[in-house]
Amino acid sequence: MLKKKGFILRFSQFELTLQRIKSLFCRMMKIDDKTGLVLEGGGMRGVFTSGVLDAFMKHGVEFPYIVAVSAGACNGMSYVSRQPGRARYSNIDMMEKYDYISLRNLLTKGCIFDPDLLYDRLPNELFPFDFDTFFHSPTIYEMVVTNCRTGQAEYLSERHDPQRALDIVQASSSLPYVSKIVMVDGKPMLDGGIVDSIPVERAISQGYERNVVILTRNKGYRKTGHDRKIPHFFYRDYPRLRVMLSHRLESYNRQLELVEQLEREGKIVCIRPERPLEVDRIEKDVQKLERLYEEGFQMGERFIAL
Repeated sequence: MLKKKGFILRFSQFELTLQRIKSLFCRMMKIDDKTGLVLEGGGMRGVFTSGVLDAFMKHGVEFPYIVAVSAGACNGMSYVSRQPGRARYSNIDMMEKYDYISLRNLLTKGCIFDPDLLYDRLPNELFPFDFDTFFHSPTIYEMVVTNCRTGQAEYLSERHDPQRALDIVQASSSLPYVSKIVMVDGKPMLDGGIVDSIPVERAISQGYERNVVILTRNKGYRKTGHDRKIPHFFYRDYPRLRVMLSHRLESYNRQLELVEQLEREGKIVCIRPERPLEVDRIEKDVQKLERLYEEGFQMGERFIAL
């Protein structure tokens, strides 16, 4: 009997601890004018993010500021335009119908992801993008690109010109080696994740003291292997870009460490997959993509329920 009472006491204390953590969490992440949303990239792993954002839209969750990179930038556009299901359609339904990732695209169009389909037919015909809602949204929306000349990240917004908005998101999502360089404002741009894969420091620098960060890797993940110097025949006109590409692994792992430190300090809340991913950056298996999308949606629902 004493053991049973002790168990009940310990269980009650455990419940009380959980309630305190939950209360602290809810107070900390009250979304106000100082709360930002940070969206990591990750190629097709971004279907996790699209699931989370669809859950946010279902419940009317909005943020005053969003900074997004690569696949996160694509998903974020549909979130700001308030079009639930659009990112899922482009990532999963279109993959099943059009099979838009292929070596043939790389050889004939200079990009392994069909750029004509994704940045022309999709926004203008297949699932028209709501530019009017996007441009009139009160949300400040920045997309991260890498300037090939300087090797530095730039954080771009567009509130008026549909084509420039599409150019920015295409540049942000243009993976090195398997995509063409995209010109934006006369500057050669590539994937923002080359320099700033998880732009939480950008959000903080803009005055957003608390941030929700949507990641596309499980907690504790680190890239393995070693960075290598990029040969001169790659991007021969852009030596500073080559330097950044040569330190990409180290840079990403350093950002992951910063994210986990800020999370421990209670300055950010992370929404991430719970298990190591079976989805690759260039994934074509629709069933795997469906499962990752559903996990993202459930994690978004869980965050809202707290």
